[in-house]
Amino acid sequence: MRFLALIVAATALATACAADQSSDSRPEEASTIPPLPPGQVQDFGEPPELRAGPLAPEVVSAIAQVFGPSLEDGFFDVDDRSAFDTMGASGDVRVAWLLSDLLRFVSGEDTRPRIARAASDVMGRDLDGDWRAVTDHLIAWDVPAPPNYFAHKKLLYTLVSPAWEPFFDETSTVDWRLISWGGVFIDDQPFNETSGDCQRCIPAIDNPIVTDAAGGGWYPDERVVFGVEINGEARAYPKHIMEIRELVNDSLGERDFGMPYCTLCGAAQVFFTDEVDGFDRPILRTSGLLSRSNKVMFDLNTKSVFDTFLGEAVTGPLADAGVVLPQANVVTTTWGAWKAEHPNTTILAEELDLGRGFDPLRGRDDDGPIFPIGEVDSRLPAQEKVLGVISPETGQAIAFHVVSAVAFLANGETIDIDGISIVSSGSGVEAVNAEGDDLGGHEAFWFAWSQFNPATQLWPPS
Repeated sequence: MRFLALIVAATALATACAADQSSDSRPEEASTIPPLPPGQVQDFGEPPELRAGPLAPEVVSAIAQVFGPSLEDGFFDVDDRSAFDTMGASGDVRVAWLLSDLLRFVSGEDTRPRIARAASDVMGRDLDGDWRAVTDHLIAWDVPAPPNYFAHKKLLYTLVSPAWEPFFDETSTVDWRLISWGGVFIDDQPFNETSGDCQRCIPAIDNPIVTDAAGGGWYPDERVVFGVEINGEARAYPKHIMEIRELVNDSLGERDFGMPYCTLCGAAQVFFTDEVDGFDRPILRTSGLLSRSNKVMFDLNTKSVFDTFLGEAVTGPLADAGVVLPQANVVTTTWGAWKAEHPNTTILAEELDLGRGFDPLRGRDDDGPIFPIGEVDSRLPAQEKVLGVISPETGQAIAFHVVSAVAFLANGETIDIDGISIVSSGSGVEAVNAEGDDLGGHEAFWFAWSQFNPATQLWPPS
């Protein structure tokens, strides 16, 4: 527990979630098709020389010094600070990944500046100990991890929270460079026993209390919901409740599913959890970890980690079994438009917002992403909203610019590409095939969709 004294203070939900920049009102009509907004190119500069092979012996010794008893005790002495200097003077930028990980947690007034200086020295630029800037550069430069990186990272993270230990599977396909702390801790509350007072975690909802549309009169018509329709049954998930809880395990239309909402990447998704052969139904929870600004969710039963954006198990027994959870459409729309189109809809009960009001995140990332994401595809601004879909015919990822799609359909035009039809739903849009079947599309920020689907097509073309 002494190591926790080194952790940078963070409010439980102040850094793990980030509000998107979009308004809670959405356009219902448009007479013209607006041009695509231009993206921005961030210049990270040329990387230092990227080395391969073993580290120099003195650097290996320095890392062993830092990731030794002092780390476990939570106090760094003069020998440790000298070891940071050795890492900084090594000329091997791979060690900056270890320095970045330490910067995420260490706050000692003598130690943190030494780590920051070492990172600046080895990277060849002064980033003033800004953990996000350091990590953004390392991602953008695609700096390789140093030898034995996994073991050092696992030691650091499991000292902070032993509950993360099952997630660290060295045989997995996880790119451990991209894993970071989101500022909160694991939600490992038992199924159907979640509460809002878990210790610095984001509490999920299991089998949420719902009311009919009339009972949802407490929720203003102009505010945003995430609408889900399965086998003819519809349900609305108020955005502010999802900002507070981030994960729902629910049943609708005789199907079981988990619904994560990654506020950092603007993505609410539905993953079916009732067809996983050989395992109990996965119960999805928030780990407190991130992967390139995307929340890391896990199965409570097996402790298997999922790629939250793709629904693919990446560690644990579910990864060994090759589990990929199928998705259903999620429509981002206003409550008024959703209930007008689905008069028999249900809506989550007001009490599930834990009394935190309609704007719990208070626009904390209005200036852009607040966690490292590296370089962003410059075709759109990082936090521009797109509807992401995988073509059922070609397997091609396609991102539909939401504002353009809404305007296009309002003009009476049709959008049909590679077996995908984009249609109006409430005040939003969704993706179906020629027969009207759900294609599992969802909205997301452009940076998130494009980093998980780097070969994505963009509609309309720039």
